[in-house]
Amino acid sequence: MLCHLWIPARPLAVRNDKQDTNIINVMKETLKAKRSRVRKIIQTLRKVYPNPKCALHFSNPFELLVATVLSAQCTDKRVNIVTPALFQKFRSVQDFSKAKLESVEEIIRSTGFYKNKAKNIVGAALEIVKRFGGKVPHRLEDMISLPGVGRKTANVILGNVFGIPGLTVDTHMIRINGRLGLTERTDPVKIEFDLMPLVPQKEWTDYSHWIIHHGRTRCPARKPDCPNCEILRYCPAGKKTNSIVGTGLVPVRGRPRGSPLRKQQ
Repeated sequence: MLCHLWIPARPLAVRNDKQDTNIINVMKETLKAKRSRVRKIIQTLRKVYPNPKCALHFSNPFELLVATVLSAQCTDKRVNIVTPALFQKFRSVQDFSKAKLESVEEIIRSTGFYKNKAKNIVGAALEIVKRFGGKVPHRLEDMISLPGVGRKTANVILGNVFGIPGLTVDTHMIRINGRLGLTERTDPVKIEFDLMPLVPQKEWTDYSHWIIHHGRTRCPARKPDCPNCEILRYCPAGKKTNSIVGTGLVPVRGRPRGSPLRKQQ
């Protein structure tokens, strides 16, 4: 996988917290120790983001399904701009099942990949009407049988509509759990299964929200705000970054596990 250099615009401030000088060796960390670290991460993020919720706007299960399909390779902000007009024109699963693809495509064009998304949305609506009596199923196995619905979309709906805990592995979850040393994988499904034994099941949905919010506000891909990160002491990647300030070395981003160092040119 292609790696990118992250070179801070200015030197990062080194924390004085003595605990932060100890780099976490994820290769030697036991399962018990990793679970303990995850619990501390959860305790901290719960205080930082006390009301975790889905950023997508919806009023019923199918609207959330549609919004989640549209969010692929698109920001939630853009999806929330597009969906009011879409849901105004097509008010139910039945309406979507009868929709012409061109009508859906016209409204969702700005979300990207609009032809494929329109096909999946209308196809899912047809299947829900035909096989599930017009109601979005609440079993993961049934959901992922629908066009355009994978485990990510299914877990979003299960957790935010039906109250069934699920880990939603999006780009933020991939990046931050990699930096936290909780997974070495890049495949969303494999990451989900890596996290299952580490995160208490009852916290799966909220954990996803916390990590996603943290990725947007504190730990973006290009310029993570490590000095002000609330969970820095539990993050091997962030602590490694702070420990090399002033050495002329910069971390190479893009790999979930311990990144190599290169001399700044």
